[in-house]
Amino acid sequence: MGAVIALISVLVVLLSGLSSGLVNDGVSGLKALPATGFAFDEGTMTDNAFSRSVVDGDQIAAWQYADGIAEAEPMGVNIVNGALPDGTQLDLTLFGIVPGGFLTPEVSEGKTVGQVDGIVVSEPLKEAGVEIGTVITLDRSDVEFTVVGFTQGQSTFGHVDVAFLPVGLLAAGQTEPGAPTQEQVDALDFEYASVVALLADDGADPGYEALDAAAGTMHMTLTEAFNASPGYEAETLTIGLGLIGAAIAVIRIVRIDPLRALGGQR
Repeated sequence: MGAVIALISVLVVLLSGLSSGLVNDGVSGLKALPATGFAFDEGTMTDNAFSRSVVDGDQIAAWQYADGIAEAEPMGVNIVNGALPDGTQLDLTLFGIVPGGFLTPEVSEGKTVGQVDGIVVSEPLKEAGVEIGTVITLDRSDVEFTVVGFTQGQSTFGHVDVAFLPVGLLAAGQTEPGAPTQEQVDALDFEYASVVALLADDGADPGYEALDAAAGTMHMTLTEAFNASPGYEAETLTIGLGLIGAAIAVIRIVRIDPLRALGGQR
């Protein structure tokens, strides 16, 4: 009985570690952002909402002029397939941001977001052979981006490494193959994004329900938005149920009378 309890305890520890690892690998890119919340398009399904939501210029502007909101910027999210020059396949989550805005990531090496065809990628991609100057070609569109910097530590979304780039470049798939130019991006007149990233004033209560109603959006705090990433809610629910089951098993075992468990008599 002691051995069984010990094994179950080990299982609980392993499940806890697995849960922590899954959370970090699933939303470390979101956790690293200085945003306090996000505004999604009204009525967006919460499951994988970052990929489903589309906000327009009017919705973005409504939040930019809202009282109690220090910063409000468009943010695009798109999961893509890419390839290195040697043919190595990569999956990337593109985070489109405003260069120089509050979402601009600090870098551990190279330059931050700003170059029209440049991307800042998650530091663990170095293990795949990515380095400063590496050209990554997007599948199907053949649009080319050059790595100009690395984030500080891991940055992932939906278990896929993040690449930061100017938000207008998320429409670069509509340009000609090769490295996009500023003229091409400007010609797209792209005023849409996935969400509005928000930074509330310290201690302020902006009145999110009223702001959502006026902008036609749906607000989530940063931690609530974790559930809007691919698979996050299902994964954490599964691990949570496993931990509860292991805990119940331990409780039931320790309540068994030792003599009866060994076939003895009281």
